[in-house]
Amino acid sequence: MASANNLRKGMVIYFRDVPHEVLDANHRTPGKGQAVVQTLLRNLRTQKTTQQRFNSTESVDVAVTERTKVEYSYSDGSGFHFMDPETYETITLNDEMVGDAKQFLTENLAVMLLKVDGGIMGIDLPSTVDLKVTVSAEGLKGDSASNVQKPATVETGLTLNVPLFIKEGDVITINTTTGEYMGRSNS
Repeated sequence: MASANNLRKGMVIYFRDVPHEVLDANHRTPGKGQAVVQTLLRNLRTQKTTQQRFNSTESVDVAVTERTKVEYSYSDGSGFHFMDPETYETITLNDEMVGDAKQFLTENLAVMLLKVDGGIMGIDLPSTVDLKVTVSAEGLKGDSASNVQKPATVETGLTLNVPLFIKEGDVITINTTTGEYMGRSNS
């Protein structure tokens, strides 16, 4: 057990007897009353996020976690296959465990395998990934209003809005938390 005041991003706690990862934790002290910790939690079983407020002195049950670096290999009908680069062991996760992360997975992408109390709960992606644009409409000549965007599809099938100057074949950087365009990649 730990105090809610000690919650930090990346920790895993048991909330309503289900493991939840802390995606964000903000400590607030109102003018009157007791300090609170406003959190954004992700249910590790359903991948749904929820906001929860704890009193700063409230006790929370912190889970024992382990993160192991693995590389994405491929997916097929039986699931998503990852390889431990040190032991060459293959780990297969089902679609539910991978969740929306599948939109960012490319061959040999290094991710962290999240284990809670010895059981695999899912994967943690890097904060950004570089993906190649496969489909992108041409920007209209003369359409120069600031921040005009168009849809583009990347190699994993994810569709997102990008600036007009992005064309097919460009490699772009995408935020894996929000799924938004960050910039053109130098690679």
